[in-house]
Amino acid sequence: MRVVIAFAVIVSVFQTTSCLSMGIKVYPTLNSLRNAISNAHSGDTLLLQNGIFKEHDLVVKKRIVLKGTVNSIIDGENKFQAFIVQADSVVIDGIEIRDIGRSSITDMAGIRIVNANFVTISGNRFVNNTYGIYLQNAERCNIIGNTIHSDFKDEVSGGNGIHAWKSNHLLVKGNNISGHRDGIYFEFVTESQIISNISFGNARYGLHFMFSHNDTYSSNTFKDNGAGVAVMYSRGVVMLNNDFLHNWGDASYGLLLKEITDSKIEHNHFIRNTVGIHMEGTTRVDVKQNLFQDNGWALRVQASCSGSNFTGNNFIGNSFDVATNGSLMLNLFDRNFWDKYDGYDLNRNGVGDVPYYPVSVYSVISEKIPSAMILYHSFLTDIIDKVEKVMPTMIPDKLKDDNPIIKKIAL
Repeated sequence: MRVVIAFAVIVSVFQTTSCLSMGIKVYPTLNSLRNAISNAHSGDTLLLQNGIFKEHDLVVKKRIVLKGTVNSIIDGENKFQAFIVQADSVVIDGIEIRDIGRSSITDMAGIRIVNANFVTISGNRFVNNTYGIYLQNAERCNIIGNTIHSDFKDEVSGGNGIHAWKSNHLLVKGNNISGHRDGIYFEFVTESQIISNISFGNARYGLHFMFSHNDTYSSNTFKDNGAGVAVMYSRGVVMLNNDFLHNWGDASYGLLLKEITDSKIEHNHFIRNTVGIHMEGTTRVDVKQNLFQDNGWALRVQASCSGSNFTGNNFIGNSFDVATNGSLMLNLFDRNFWDKYDGYDLNRNGVGDVPYYPVSVYSVISEKIPSAMILYHSFLTDIIDKVEKVMPTMIPDKLKDDNPIIKKIAL
């Protein structure tokens, strides 16, 4: 008898475990998802079935999993938010969230994470939302493999694809973000990683840092944005193996640095940007082993910058390699490859025997008189450049590479 009872208990436990592992199916009827979230227990999995759920402001205060199918859709009807996560360890996966509303009072988002930790948002599709994912005072959350797209055409009407405020130890990985104001925006975010994302076609920046320290972004692509990346008022930022491509316009940059200290820029590609890197008020930044190719200006290093090192970079096909607005240079350029270098290497050690001055006289003129660019590549500018090489008067004499590399550096 005891054996039979024990066997029955084991079968019951197995059936219960099997049922829980399968999840609770939720169909798109009136308030079905809201009721399912309200009735769920911590650890439950809710399986959203195909269809459109016209439900909004769904507050999640339990550790549950919300998992969608190919065609499970949350529709904000251009009026409301979708999910507001207020519990730790929540997972939202595989759901389409679309048409979130706009408000002058609240930053309305597809998923808002508030005072919650260890939340995972993965494999979702965000379509035409003001903000896609909004993290507020969150810690150790993972934003992985989402597609986030909006059709807002200007900075005023749109929000950011991924917006994080006062958070730390975030992982933002493998997302595809387009059509927002900023693709990714960090403000007061520390010790976080941004890896292998594609951020393109955004109105302002592909990635934007403000007051965010000791973060790393690596192996990302920033393409066709108003500007690629802006890092402002931050320190200890590591920028590795990223592609900054075709961020082109009157005031566009591949990378804008403003008031940055103790950071690294290594093994990146800056290709076909108006300005590869624009630096203001930067201190102790290492710019090493990067490719600058076919940019208008490869580098704009303002006189307010000091203590930075530019070594082992390739400068190829840029209209201007370096520009500055001052005569004093407090940064080091050493052992870079410059395709415009016309010096010689008599001892054949791979290093030029005479220094290279990367600031052309016409870049100095255009910094002071922007309209002078209309004469660029004219016969007059060629004469000015040749005269300046013989009798230098305008080029900062301290801005030079004493050891220019003769052949392109293998990066």
